[in-house]
Amino acid sequence: MMLASNIDNVLTEMRSVLLQGASADVAVSTEELEWDMALAMTLGKQGFKPPWPHAPRDAAAWQVRQIGKLLRQAEVFVISPAAHAAVAAAAATLEPDDVSTLDRDRDILVPTGLLVLPEPLVVVNRTGTLSDTLAYGWQFVTQHQILPTAQSAGVQVTTFMDRDGPVQPAEWRALVSQARATGTPLPPLVPDGMYGMRGDACMAEESTETLAHLSEQHRELQRALTQAAQWRSEPVPDMGEWDGRRVEDPYDDFVGRYMFAFWRLMSQGITTADRPRNPGPAAKAGDLDRGVADPDVRVIRIAAPSPRPTDGPGETKARVYHHRWPVRMHKVRQWYPSRQEHRVIWRGPYIKGPADAPLMVGEKAYVVGL
Repeated sequence: MMLASNIDNVLTEMRSVLLQGASADVAVSTEELEWDMALAMTLGKQGFKPPWPHAPRDAAAWQVRQIGKLLRQAEVFVISPAAHAAVAAAAATLEPDDVSTLDRDRDILVPTGLLVLPEPLVVVNRTGTLSDTLAYGWQFVTQHQILPTAQSAGVQVTTFMDRDGPVQPAEWRALVSQARATGTPLPPLVPDGMYGMRGDACMAEESTETLAHLSEQHRELQRALTQAAQWRSEPVPDMGEWDGRRVEDPYDDFVGRYMFAFWRLMSQGITTADRPRNPGPAAKAGDLDRGVADPDVRVIRIAAPSPRPTDGPGETKARVYHHRWPVRMHKVRQWYPSRQEHRVIWRGPYIKGPADAPLMVGEKAYVVGL
C-alpha cells in the first residue's frame, strides 16, 4: 500500500506537469499521450516493459517482485564510515549531466548488489518529509520508453529505509507496532523508493554546453514537480536529540549522484573490497553475528594510495598534502596510440590526498555522523 501510494503520487504529479507543458493546439488525445509519457518516465525507466498498468497497486506489485529478485541475487556490500564520507563528498561535486554519462558495463563491477551504509542517511525530500536511508540496491534492467524500439541499457536502484532509524513519526511507529502485533513484523530494511538510471553512456560524447543545458532542464522539471507536489508538502520535522547533518535533495537526484560516485570510485580503484574482519572476543554483542564474519559480505574501504619513490638528489621535492578532498568529474583528451587519435573520456570523481589525512568536504558535504 505504501509503494502504491508513492507511485500514484509520482504519476499524478508527472502527468500534471506534462499536461501543463503541452501546447493548446495538440490533438485531443493529449491526455492519454501524457499519461503514457508519465508511465514511461517512471515505470519504463525502472525497467517495466509495456503495456504499463494504470492501477498503482499493479505497479507496486511489480516493484515488490523486483525487490524480491534483487534481495535473492544481490552481492552484499557494507561501506565503511570513511569510504561512505568519501562517496558522499564526491556525490556533492556531481551534476545531473555527469550522471548521464554512466556506462554500466564499464563503471559497475557487479550487476546486482546491495550496499549497506554504516548509519542511516537522513534525506530531506522536496515535500519536506524525511527519509532515513540505510541501504541501496541495484540491478541491471532494460529501460522502455513510449516507442517499442526506444530501449536502453539501464540500472534499477531501490532505496531501503531504516525501520528503527532516527526518523520516527507517530504514524510510522503505529505501523511498525501494528505489523508486529499481527505477526508480520516489518524487516529492518524497508523498501522506500525505486529509481531508473540510464546506463549506456548516452551523453558521454556531448559538448560541455549540451551537458550544462541537460542539467538545467533536469532542474526545471524537478522544480515543476515540486510545485505540483505542494498539496502534500509538510514542514521539516524536528529530529529531537539527533544532531546528524541532513542531505537536502530538492531535485530528487541524490540517489543517482551517490550511486554514480560509489560505482565510479569502485571501478577506479579508489576503494577496496575485502571480507569483514573477525571482531574477536572483545567485540560488542551482536557485532557481525557476535564475532563470526560473514563470508558473503564484502566491506568497502578507502584504498591505500600506491607507494611513490622518494625524491632523489637534485629532484624537485614532491608536494605534501595534509588533507584529502573530492575532485569532480572532468573531461580529458586521451591519446590512444593504437588508434593514433585523441578521444574524449571522463575522469573522476575521485579522492585526492594521502589516505591517512582528514577528508575536507567543504560546505556541501553530504555526510552523516552520530
